[in-house]
Amino acid sequence: MKSDIVLATCNAKYGHPSLGLRCLLANMGELRVRAVLVEFDLRIPVAEMTETIAEHRPAIVGFGIHIWNALLMAELVEQIKSRLPDAIIVLGGPEISHETELQPVAASADYVVCGEADLAFPALCRSLLAGNSPAERIIRSAPPNLKDVSLPYTEYTDDDLAHRLTYVETTRGCPFKCDYCLSSLDNSTRCFPTTEVLKELQCLIGRGARRLKFVDRTFNLDTDHSLTVMNFLLQELQPDLQVHFEMIPSRFPAELRAVIKKFPADSLRLEIGVQSFNEEVCHRINRRQDNEEIEEILDFLHDQTHALVHADLIAGLPGESLNSFAEGFDRLVSHRPAEIQVGILKLLRGTRLERHTDEWGIVYNPRPPYDIVRNRLISADDITRIKRFARYWQIIGNSGRFRATTPLIWEEGAEAFSAFMRISDWLFARFGATHGIAL
Repeated sequence: MKSDIVLATCNAKYGHPSLGLRCLLANMGELRVRAVLVEFDLRIPVAEMTETIAEHRPAIVGFGIHIWNALLMAELVEQIKSRLPDAIIVLGGPEISHETELQPVAASADYVVCGEADLAFPALCRSLLAGNSPAERIIRSAPPNLKDVSLPYTEYTDDDLAHRLTYVETTRGCPFKCDYCLSSLDNSTRCFPTTEVLKELQCLIGRGARRLKFVDRTFNLDTDHSLTVMNFLLQELQPDLQVHFEMIPSRFPAELRAVIKKFPADSLRLEIGVQSFNEEVCHRINRRQDNEEIEEILDFLHDQTHALVHADLIAGLPGESLNSFAEGFDRLVSHRPAEIQVGILKLLRGTRLERHTDEWGIVYNPRPPYDIVRNRLISADDITRIKRFARYWQIIGNSGRFRATTPLIWEEGAEAFSAFMRISDWLFARFGATHGIAL
């Protein structure tokens, strides 16, 4: 059972496999036979994770650090160092790639690979196993040429494909500079070789993958590319296949709309980022968008396609009051997306969001997930109420169980946000919790 290299992480849920670690495995070359992937989720005790890793007696342990697992992974690293004192600990992932030196968990590691590690991590392993230890503990990896990166999809097991989401990426990077988003730090959009991606997609579908979630930040940025992929998926479509894309409202030409119309019911999910309808706020955070364009595309998708639309809003953006956020929510509700995700602003490491902190009196949680506590316009009590609102909306408005009932919470023409906030406040007063409430 010995494996010289263990790649490990803790996923948010069992159904969310790690694409990043599969990318590393796929690029291990001759070391692939000496490496193993070990995945956990947040329900598993750290002691159990430690023993599972220790059973492999690894020389190198690589950990994927994300915002949702950062605290837990810090504890796991500490226990692995105690349990396997001779193992070399390597950290990577978005959470550790920024403000690296400020994080205690980085000090506990032998090496940290910052940035895209597809090629950098295998190179580090080759050096370490050959007895050549790099002089620098923190390795800053430049974005690789995607033509040189082996695709990771054979690393999904048949069990993965049958029971979990299948994450796919056809591009990396994002051309936009929204202050709150890590993707804004890499404004060079790069594309994997399309022919190779389509071959892998065909293989995944043939092996039984039925929930393909594309992680491209702006899938429809290049119309020709998006049309090629979507037309291919239409050809390969199975009755129970569902695909998910994140799209920007400013890139819906007639050709793309025509293709979207061809997808039958329950086969296409589109994530449309709105974040705020407040134009002043959007300008402040470097988010370029046309609100009328957003509303038009939401209406088109609802009225003329079978796509299930998931739209995002963020509460707590600098300069947006509770009333402004409520108006944006009501405006979004009027366009009838199937799901509205009410997100809470987070100060992700490395983003430019921090430049607004003093002006708007923003206080953030100092520990992951670094969510906003209060700002000059929204009190801590109201932020807490919005968090409860978001949770209750998820289980009532987004669950799919109450599609006919949810609109009855507010009268026609009434304000949806204030009406649902009354329900939210009542639910918390009644149950004192946002989880564990029976249907």
